[in-house]
Amino acid sequence: MRLTLVRNATLLLETSRGRVLVDPMLRAAGTTPPIEDTPNPRRNPLVELPLPAADVVRGVGVCIVTHLHGDHFDDAAAELLPRDLPLLTQPESVEGLLGRGFTNVETEDADWPLTRGRHGTGDVGAALGAVSGRVVDGVYLAGDTIWCDEVAEALERHRPRAVVVNGGGARFNEGGPIVMDAADVRRLRAATDAVVVVVHLEAMNHCVEPREAYRAIDGVLVPDDGETFDL
Repeated sequence: MRLTLVRNATLLLETSRGRVLVDPMLRAAGTTPPIEDTPNPRRNPLVELPLPAADVVRGVGVCIVTHLHGDHFDDAAAELLPRDLPLLTQPESVEGLLGRGFTNVETEDADWPLTRGRHGTGDVGAALGAVSGRVVDGVYLAGDTIWCDEVAEALERHRPRAVVVNGGGARFNEGGPIVMDAADVRRLRAATDAVVVVVHLEAMNHCVEPREAYRAIDGVLVPDDGETFDL
């Protein structure tokens, strides 16, 4: 598989089914307010796309939407994607995608199974709702999750050759991280022999840990926006 980080959690994958887009956030930098009650109150996204949004969606045959938070699927993506494009998502997001006019929304895929995670702990995690990941051609896209039993179970069950992790230690002003921080990535690194790739960095105001925090971890790859890796 060839993986290109576009920005945040937006990925382009070259797979056994062709070109796949993951969690498209395609709006221009600074066009939406900061996420409320979080550190670093700057307008989002913090950085521009590394290529035009129309180029991001060109030639895409499948789109994976892990959940419907605005930094994973936004209005700009909804406007650009064809309404009949096959979308793979979690059950909790089906109604929202159908409501945007998409007509080919599925949750089950025998070859690319859904995984689960936890978008934080306690009341915050409950309020943020269900999240998911997906195993695509032996690469585990963990999605917005902290290190938790669900992630450990996915590693044990699917034995991926690579794991793509949403890092940044995103958080609110009170409570713990709602995605993996560097400590969680170290736990994951110790639990698997797979290649670990960390994305979801330096693009949203609530993500507090920079790329350097993850590049300091042995065996972890941290792409820049627009960079491509072969996995």
